[in-house]
Amino acid sequence: MTHFAVIAPPYYSHFQALQALAVELIERGHRVTFFHQSDAAHWLSDPRVAFRSVGAGSHPPGSLERTLRQAARPDTPWGLRRIIKQMAGTTAMLCSELPGALADNQVDALLCDQMEPAGGLVAEGLGLPFVSVACALPVNREPGLPLPVMPFAYATDERSQHMYRGSSQVYDWLMKPLGTVINEAARRLNIAPRTALHDCLSPLAQISQTLPGFDFPRSQLPDTFHAVGPLRSPATTRQGEWPIDKQRPFFFASLGTLQGDRLGLFERIARACRRLDGQLLIAHCGKLDAAQERRLIDCGATWVTDFAPQQWALEQADAVITHGGLNTVMDAIAARTPMLVMPIAFDQPGVAARVAYRGVGSQLSRRASASRIEAALRALITQPLAGFDGLIAELQQAGGVPRAADIVEAAVLPFTTERAEGL
Repeated sequence: MTHFAVIAPPYYSHFQALQALAVELIERGHRVTFFHQSDAAHWLSDPRVAFRSVGAGSHPPGSLERTLRQAARPDTPWGLRRIIKQMAGTTAMLCSELPGALADNQVDALLCDQMEPAGGLVAEGLGLPFVSVACALPVNREPGLPLPVMPFAYATDERSQHMYRGSSQVYDWLMKPLGTVINEAARRLNIAPRTALHDCLSPLAQISQTLPGFDFPRSQLPDTFHAVGPLRSPATTRQGEWPIDKQRPFFFASLGTLQGDRLGLFERIARACRRLDGQLLIAHCGKLDAAQERRLIDCGATWVTDFAPQQWALEQADAVITHGGLNTVMDAIAARTPMLVMPIAFDQPGVAARVAYRGVGSQLSRRASASRIEAALRALITQPLAGFDGLIAELQQAGGVPRAADIVEAAVLPFTTERAEGL
C-alpha cells in the first residue's frame, strides 16, 4: 500500500479530474491525500479521499474566494499579472509547507498537476517518486508549436513560426514572478536550477487528458508521456429535468465554474439562440442570482440553472457553447457534440484553436455579437463535422482512469516497494 499526495492548483476542474484518479487508486488499496489551503477541501466529494490543509498563515480560511474572483477576470495585462503573482504566491507557500507536511503524513509518492510546480520540486528535493498529470493542455514544450495558452492555429510557415517564438518570449517574461519562485525553491531544495512549469515534470511518467488526435501534431514527447483521455469517475446516469422539444434545435451553454458570472456573454448567446428558434439551457455554476436568471430568460434562454448534469446535456444538445475548458471539450467529444468555443483565459485559447483545427467545432471571440454567434451556431447544426470519428475511436482506446492508475503504479511502486524493504 502506497500513500500518495496530490498537489494541484486550487481549481474545481483540476481537483475533480485528480479525485477520479485518487478514487481508483484507493480502490486498489492505496491511500491518497490532497494537500492545499483549507478552502480547497470542499471540492472533494468522496469521503475516502483525505485532505490536509497547509499554509494557514499566508493562505488563511476564506482567502481562496478572492483569489478565484480575480482569476476569473484576466481581462487586462494588470489582471493577468495579478493572477501570475497569485500563482507564484501559492507555489511559494506549497514549496515551504510541503516538506514538513509530507514527512508528518508519511507520504510515499506524489501525483503532481503540471500547472502546480511545487509538487515536482518538493518530490525531487525529498527523493520521492512522482507522476505529472496534465489536467489542462500539456505544458510540454516542442519547437514549432505554439504554447497551449496561445490562440494561434497550427501552421509550419516561417511567419507562424516567428509568431510562436515571439509569443513564447512574451509569455516567459510575464511568468517571471513564478519563474523566480521556482528557481528559489530549487536552490533551497538543493536540486538543479529551473525557471518554468515544463522544467518540473516527472521523469518517471506523465499522464495527459488530451488525446493525441486532439492536440496539434507532436513528435518530441518523452516515452514516459501517456495520453489516457478524460479522467472521470464511473458515470452515474443523471437525467435532466428540462423537457426538450426534439423538433427544435437544443443548445447547451456553460462557461465553467470560474466564468459563470459573465452575464453579457450569456445574454448574447441567448439572443442568438432565440433567432434560431432554438432551445437554450444555460448553466452558470451558481454565479448568477435570480434576477439575472430572469434577464437571461427575457433575452431568449429557455432554461437557466446553476448546475446541470453535463454529460446528459451534451448528449442531448445539437451544439454546446463553451469557454473551452478541457474537461467540457473532452466530454463534448465523447458525446459527439459540435462546439462553439469562446475562450476567456488560461489554456482556453489553445483549446479553441485545436477544436477548430481538428474539425469538431468552431471558435469566436468572447466579445462576438449575437449575430455572429447565431451564424456560427447555424453553421454547426447544418454542416457535418468530419473530426469526431477518429477522436471517438481514439477515446475508446485511451483507457481513462484505469489506465492512468496502471501507469502510476508501474512508475511508482518499484520505488516505494524498495524503500519499504529497506526500512
